[in-house]
Amino acid sequence: MTAGSLFSWSSPFIVKIINDKENYNITEEEASYFTVIPPLTMTVSTFLLSRLNDIIGRKPTMILLAVPYSMAFVLAAVAKNIWMFYASRMLAGIGDGLVFSTVPIYVGEVSTPKVRGVWGNALTFAIYLGQLLINIIGSYCSVAVSSYICISVPIAFVILSFYIPDSPYFYIMKGRFDEAKNALRKLRGVEDVEEVFLQLKSDVHRQMSETGTWKDLFYIDSNRRALFAGIFLRASQQFAGISAFAVYTQYIFAKSGGDLSAEVSSIILFGAVCIFNVVGAYTLDIFGRRKSYVVSIFFLWEALYFFVEQFDVGIDVSSLNWVPLTGMLFYVVFYSVGIGIVPTLMLGELFSASIKSKGLAILSIIFGLIVCAITKLFHVMVTNFGLYSPFLLFSVGCLISTVLALYLVPETTGKTLEEIQQSLKGNKKTKLSVIEVR
Repeated sequence: MTAGSLFSWSSPFIVKIINDKENYNITEEEASYFTVIPPLTMTVSTFLLSRLNDIIGRKPTMILLAVPYSMAFVLAAVAKNIWMFYASRMLAGIGDGLVFSTVPIYVGEVSTPKVRGVWGNALTFAIYLGQLLINIIGSYCSVAVSSYICISVPIAFVILSFYIPDSPYFYIMKGRFDEAKNALRKLRGVEDVEEVFLQLKSDVHRQMSETGTWKDLFYIDSNRRALFAGIFLRASQQFAGISAFAVYTQYIFAKSGGDLSAEVSSIILFGAVCIFNVVGAYTLDIFGRRKSYVVSIFFLWEALYFFVEQFDVGIDVSSLNWVPLTGMLFYVVFYSVGIGIVPTLMLGELFSASIKSKGLAILSIIFGLIVCAITKLFHVMVTNFGLYSPFLLFSVGCLISTVLALYLVPETTGKTLEEIQQSLKGNKKTKLSVIEVR
């Protein structure tokens, strides 16, 4: 949730900070780097901190998240110049590196195949909820007040985290079998976990018997297949435009005009994201193959509107003020039930225990670089070509992703983590298909 709030922090505050010359005196160009610094910092922090998962455990690593996130809010609250804001955004990026390299692993390891889809979506939902929160609070409160309110979230997380067990996978990896059994009892809600424990122990030992070097990510077929699938999932998600929209939400609505204010429109948008994300967690098998295609159509619709407005081709668009919000809401519906869920959900499923931390570190670094590039590219394209241009780019990205998803993404629904590994190895007993994107 804090990750979402800090990621979309620039949405309500860029305009406020730029216009408040009395307190900040910051230019639009300087403020544009608020969106670039967190993902760029995440690439570095992920590489440096990725081993913490296997050294101190998943749960302690997650607790550490509160430190950079809390400091990021404190710095934002007291900032009076651009460098203090940049430092705040760097701390947010460090926290993001820990989130995306730890939470998917934890959720994937503590969930059963039957509920892993729902619980795996929890991270995505929490991020969207945080984006909604910062757009609500930031629209009506100052930077300082908003920061002090939001700092309560990481503090509450630390308190609540003491009541959850660490991953039984981690305990087995370290030979702490009694703690693994206790964790399973808490997670499954039953006393007799011997059969589950023995199966899990066998799976972990088999996976840990494999070598787990950085080179193995590229030289072992199953690891390479998982890595390429993860890269594609992250890239396709970002080329659907969600990160650019998340950090420039109010800017987009203010630029396009409309019957509602940019603040109200952004709140409606992220409220819809949260609602349909929950729906999507249960209906992922229904909204499949044509999803990316439909998203593309609505992006093209949006692009056409901004093209007409930008170049004034003689068409009266004064009666089309409802198009920006309506088009974005349709985008949210189709994004939330498919491409908005699957990448984060699958991050904790694709890699074996021996290579998981390294695999997620690579994916988080690539994710950070793509987000950095996309958010900066959005600003450059809007400045030089108009607001229609990034929408056109994202629509093409969705069309390409629709085709590639059928060949690059393995199906993991209803499978244990061991069954997924056997699928990636080409074991004929475990059928390998593709995620339907319809």
